[in-house]
Amino acid sequence: MSRTSVSPPTADSAAASGASTDSALTHGLKQRHLSMIALGGVIGAGLFVGSGAGIAAAGPSIIVAYMLSGLLVMLVMRMLGEMSAANPASGSFSVHAERAIGPWAGFTAGWSFWFLLCVAVGLEGIGAAQIVSGWLPGTPEWAWVALFMVTFLGTNLAAVKNFGEFEFWFAALKVIAITLFLVLGLLAILGVLPDTDAPGLANLTGDGGFLPKGMDGFIIGLLASVFAYGGLETVTIAAAESENPVQGVAKAVRTAMWRIAVFYIGSMAVIVTLVPWDNPKVAEVGPFYAMLDHLGVGSAAQIMNVVILIALLSAMNANIYGASRMARSLVARGQGPAVLGRISSGVPRNAVLFSSVFGFLCVLLSYWRPDDVFPWLLNMIGAVILVVWIFIAVSQLILRRRTEREAPEKLVVRMWLFPVLTVVALAGMAGIFLLMLRQPDTRDQLLATGALTLVLIGIGLVRQRRKGNAEASDGSDGSGASIPAQRK
Repeated sequence: MSRTSVSPPTADSAAASGASTDSALTHGLKQRHLSMIALGGVIGAGLFVGSGAGIAAAGPSIIVAYMLSGLLVMLVMRMLGEMSAANPASGSFSVHAERAIGPWAGFTAGWSFWFLLCVAVGLEGIGAAQIVSGWLPGTPEWAWVALFMVTFLGTNLAAVKNFGEFEFWFAALKVIAITLFLVLGLLAILGVLPDTDAPGLANLTGDGGFLPKGMDGFIIGLLASVFAYGGLETVTIAAAESENPVQGVAKAVRTAMWRIAVFYIGSMAVIVTLVPWDNPKVAEVGPFYAMLDHLGVGSAAQIMNVVILIALLSAMNANIYGASRMARSLVARGQGPAVLGRISSGVPRNAVLFSSVFGFLCVLLSYWRPDDVFPWLLNMIGAVILVVWIFIAVSQLILRRRTEREAPEKLVVRMWLFPVLTVVALAGMAGIFLLMLRQPDTRDQLLATGALTLVLIGIGLVRQRRKGNAEASDGSDGSGASIPAQRK
């Protein structure tokens, strides 16, 4: 693609976006990069660490929680895959929302996701720095975060293939680690490991049963599982810079289904079968460590620290990439400061730099204002991914019918049982919102995210109205061509 736009760009529109027509994103990502980016997006720190709180709350029923949330994510990815295969764009769902609903929707979806990724970069940097500082006591955490930031800033400022190579090897290491973990767990469940006995169903049905804390505990586990799936959207952003965007995103989305089942649901099933759900180590140091320790694996803590560090660094790299491409796409569509849209050697370097600096600012706020500003930032991103998913579902509901009328050959990937499952997914998201309102810990997150979303919607609507008024006063139809005056 020469430009991310809702319509074919003209020289005028390119100039207005702050990018020249001969400077465009390159197609440096190969299919192996896309496949591993999709894999890496599934296996994140949320799986290795965040799942512990869900197990502690829901007990063995966390398996069902991950099944339900995984089903919702599969539906969302199928919808996003359908739109992205039909119209590959580095702005992904933001571009689709603009085409389907209007510029205000693209503005809201895009900038809220950019904000989420930038804050996440800071959080991941802090987590990675804490691990390294534990290995090297006395070294300042902020210095490690700065080092990681500079490293990934460098990879993202260079050609996109550098980002792809980093993510390829990061994802490969994560896949190897989780595969070895699952194989080890299955062998232990079967009782074929030395000095281990098959646990049977004792940990699944004993000590309170399958639902030890009732529906309240299950709901907490369900909410924790939903937000563990973040990161899958990056592959549809990256697809626009691949050698074969349509085929690449179609293949990545189609294979995401079994990855979710194997890595998330499979991991939860293995862990709660082998380790008592109320083992304190599950929540304190993570379920994967708890299982390795339970099996007597030496240096379990250090093994998991290495795996988690890789997951955090991979997420930092991917989120800087995703944030920069989303910002560039928004600017190319007139939805942000033009300076961020400038491209050098196929890379939106200003957008990369701006996104990285904002992420590091979030890190500094965690030291400067840890009791007020930083928690406020965390609450604001708490439910952003759900907002994005709603925009994806509504956009797919509109664009599917439009594509069937205008260009049915573009439907390389099709949403299952359309429109029934799209409506089911929307109902599921509404249900999650209601459950978040019901829980004190998540209510504040929902309200803060709601405030951020309303502010962005307001700004987007004002910008859209001003642009419409300006085009009307200039006698333009928005495409750069003037509207001829009607004869009297």
